[in-house]
Amino acid sequence: MAPLDHEHRAWAGGELLIGIDEVGRGPLAGPVVAAAVVFARGHPGIPGVRDSKQVRRPSERVALAATIRGDALAWGLGAASVREIERLNIRRATALAMRRALGRCVHRLGDGDGVRVLVDGLPVPELGHPHDALVQGDARCHAIASAALLAKVVRDDLMQRLARRHAAYGWASNVGYGSAGHLAAIRTHGITAHHRPGFCRGVTG
Repeated sequence: MAPLDHEHRAWAGGELLIGIDEVGRGPLAGPVVAAAVVFARGHPGIPGVRDSKQVRRPSERVALAATIRGDALAWGLGAASVREIERLNIRRATALAMRRALGRCVHRLGDGDGVRVLVDGLPVPELGHPHDALVQGDARCHAIASAALLAKVVRDDLMQRLARRHAAYGWASNVGYGSAGHLAAIRTHGITAHHRPGFCRGVTG
């Protein structure tokens, strides 16, 4: 289970901790999705919540995400579309998705609670809210690990639904990443409206 050390420090200072993470910076297709999660003071943590890359069974990820949504004091999701990724670049689009997720989490949380915000990875200047950053945060902070799991489950589900309309690209399994089959399909069929043209230029020539 990802540790709660950062949550305990926030609680000791009379604050709540919102953890933020994203999924989908690197794929050739689909949006980037972010989530923000906050637990109530004294929450014991959810067994099994850890770095989402270590949760290999999709059924376990789905079950953990459902528990997170039920146990969290508040949570929020945000995304940036392929069009926004192309217009802004992936770094700023990721920040936009995070800002949307944080805004929805704070809205659900309501007034009256002081919060600290902790983001996985490096600082995000465009987040629009004071925050700290934690490298490998999805392994070192329970709220960030929870956010990563939520974001991954939501994004994977979206890509699997899109796969029903674009079966050639293998999105049901590669969820938009550049697998050999996905690359071959792009070379054969070209790109769809759900592909990121800037990410695919080296594939299509």
